[in-house]
Amino acid sequence: MAFRKVNKSVIVSISLIISVLLNFPRYIELFKASRIYENQGVLVSLKEIGVKLLFLFIASILVLQLNANWRYRFKKVSLLVEIIITILIHIIIYFCFIKFFLIAYALIVGNKPIEVGFIYFGYGIAFLILFFIAKILRYQVIHNEVLLEKEVLRRRSIQNELMALKNQINPHFLFNSLNSLNSLIRENEKATMFVNNLSFMYRYILQSGDTEMVTLEKELEFLQSYIYLIEVRYRDRVRVTINIDEKWFTYTIPILSLQLLVENAVKHNEISEECPLYINIYIKEDYLVIENRFKPRRTLVSSTRKSLENINKRYSLLKDKRIVINKTKEKFTVKLPLN
Repeated sequence: MAFRKVNKSVIVSISLIISVLLNFPRYIELFKASRIYENQGVLVSLKEIGVKLLFLFIASILVLQLNANWRYRFKKVSLLVEIIITILIHIIIYFCFIKFFLIAYALIVGNKPIEVGFIYFGYGIAFLILFFIAKILRYQVIHNEVLLEKEVLRRRSIQNELMALKNQINPHFLFNSLNSLNSLIRENEKATMFVNNLSFMYRYILQSGDTEMVTLEKELEFLQSYIYLIEVRYRDRVRVTINIDEKWFTYTIPILSLQLLVENAVKHNEISEECPLYINIYIKEDYLVIENRFKPRRTLVSSTRKSLENINKRYSLLKDKRIVINKTKEKFTVKLPLN
């Protein structure tokens, strides 16, 4: 997993908030009525607040950067060594910060008395707070990295499933299509039409590897070629009816969704002269509906679940929605959300 830093703007914002909040009692003191008329006192208080704000702001950035980013850039050592080094670095930063602060305070503010013990105690507490805030920021970055890696793996898994489906379906379909072509070879016009549709279909499938979503218009255009090949093979025993208004053509769906659903209907239902297969594709209540007569084949075929799960996963990933599956004794219906 690549190292990711906590955003600099986040560190600067938190440092500014911490430095302002820890000096808040001074703001109250500055505006006390008893000091409003003491012009000299007001000037000294403003200088005092300015010095404290500046040094605490700088120290906050250093501590946050050290514990949220810098210490994780180096090669990991044993836990004991890491703890010792971390403690030593924080002690050095802490005492250097106090030392430079007291020098700057004396030069800018003057001889105004300052409680050194309170400074050590107060800024010690501030360093502890900053340490835990840095740990929280680091944890959030690690958590986001884990989520991002899981999302990448999820996408790859879904793409691999889709490729596996295409690799399973395409060779068998190509074999059957070539058998159908063999019977048409003497009919030049039909043979040409068949080859053109087959070529278009495979070109579309090959290009699908780089595309996740397509318009409904493109998917229907591809489906028409697929339907032509199916109808040549099964003739009047398969009929696909598409009733979709053009206003829906610009809506997008995961690529090859329609082909997989029609393929499933053909693959898993009885098809004969006595029992033809009718598939209807239409729009209903913002859903693209694929509906077919349900009469399972007598011969054993593999489950439809793999294709349906792949489509459902891609919908969940790409559109944050799920497909709807309804099965009765007579009909099998899948609804693809368009919005």
